[in-house]
Amino acid sequence: MPVKNKVQLITYPDSLGGTIKTLHMVLKKHFDGLFQGGIHLLPPYPSSGDRGFAPVSYFEIAPEFGDWQDVKALGEEYDLLLDFMVNHISKASPYVQDFLKNGRRSEYADMFLTLDKIWPDGEPVQQDIDRMFLRRKVPYSTFSVTESGTKEKLWTTFGKTDPSEQIDLDIQAAITRTFFKEVFTFFSKNNIRIVRLDAVGYVIKKLGSSCFFVEPDIYRFLDEIKDLADKLNIELLPEVHAQINTQYKLSESGFWIYDFVLPYYILEAVLFHRSDRLADYLKTRPHRQFTMLDCHDGIPVKPDLDDLVSSADARKVVDVCVERGANLSLIYADEHKSPDGFDVHQVRCTIYSALGENDDAYVQARALQLFTPGIPQVYYVGLLAGKNDVDRVARTGEGREINRHNYTQKEIENTVKQDIVQRLIRLIQFRDTHPSFDGSFSVQKQKEYEIVLKWELDKRYSILTANLETHQSSVTCNDEHGNAVTQII
Repeated sequence: MPVKNKVQLITYPDSLGGTIKTLHMVLKKHFDGLFQGGIHLLPPYPSSGDRGFAPVSYFEIAPEFGDWQDVKALGEEYDLLLDFMVNHISKASPYVQDFLKNGRRSEYADMFLTLDKIWPDGEPVQQDIDRMFLRRKVPYSTFSVTESGTKEKLWTTFGKTDPSEQIDLDIQAAITRTFFKEVFTFFSKNNIRIVRLDAVGYVIKKLGSSCFFVEPDIYRFLDEIKDLADKLNIELLPEVHAQINTQYKLSESGFWIYDFVLPYYILEAVLFHRSDRLADYLKTRPHRQFTMLDCHDGIPVKPDLDDLVSSADARKVVDVCVERGANLSLIYADEHKSPDGFDVHQVRCTIYSALGENDDAYVQARALQLFTPGIPQVYYVGLLAGKNDVDRVARTGEGREINRHNYTQKEIENTVKQDIVQRLIRLIQFRDTHPSFDGSFSVQKQKEYEIVLKWELDKRYSILTANLETHQSSVTCNDEHGNAVTQII
């Protein structure tokens, strides 16, 4: 099943009205015919943390969101993309709970990475840990086994608690591979068309390496998963935050990739009125990518921009975002910070707030995204031109919640009427319906403060002219009769 060259929506199951059924209703009522590319439904499973990314089970939907019948019904109208946390599972899952009860006697014991699978005596070596790309201070957690009272150290890449809620899976174990097959088969039966392999870059643990995107091991693993997905008519989208050459290797291996560089380049272009870096990038990047400006995490900085943008330039963009209310996710390990100490992993804020709540600047940024080759994804907060939700951050203590506002049906009713939202809806409709976007792409010309992008198929064309100084943008296109029309967007 080929991925459709149309716009996708990213949303949590409860963020547009409260449940999956309500989401379905909201889409029909307010966005009918929009998002022909489908919906990325962020994890709807029972979860013990990380807003769904610590899944207890993939075979259930959290009851507060609905059930699998609701998901299946949504999938009858939209191509659905779901996350599979290929690297880890919740401590509350029946697999981990059985292990924590019975220890090495558990039938699921081999699913997890006890430290003796990494270090022969099971004792971590700091010199090895110092080489790793860490997402927490140490990559393991210590648990007590109920039956024996013994202590077990398990690999835990992610998690803010100690011990972590997210327990890494041993992807080499036969029982884990069987589990993967069961999940993918279940997805296929429930109308899931695309699966995002969340945190796939961390699945290979190898001493002497960063334990992140370890080559060539990672390609062997991805090829095996792709073979399974192909048999079930499921497309894969590996989620990897890495330097651009790593992403391009993935693309060359036949995988869809995320364009995690584009958000920064668009922000830089719009904020500082410069077209050069964005234009040069658009001339050379692979087209087989998913594009985004915003998502449930943050705007990528390190390691995605390493070797592309200097720390000094990156700081300028980061500083503007922070001045406008953003908070930051930082790199832990000194080895993976810039030589000058620059350590920003992601900038957490809404794109609308980052652009100073300037409607023209925001529409311009979206137009640049939608004219960039690839599958555009629009995050639900961005769809509604949402502002930073600092109150939610204060209530939850989680910095990423700044861009995770849950909209009630009443809020949606009011927000969707705003001019900025209607402008974006019209832009998405144009991207989904004009035939030129199935043709060839070119950067037509650029001035210091202007960039012109063109799509052309047979005699049909569409041209975006973006003045980065005034933030005025226009689209010129022709209809089926050859009549040219220019419209300010």
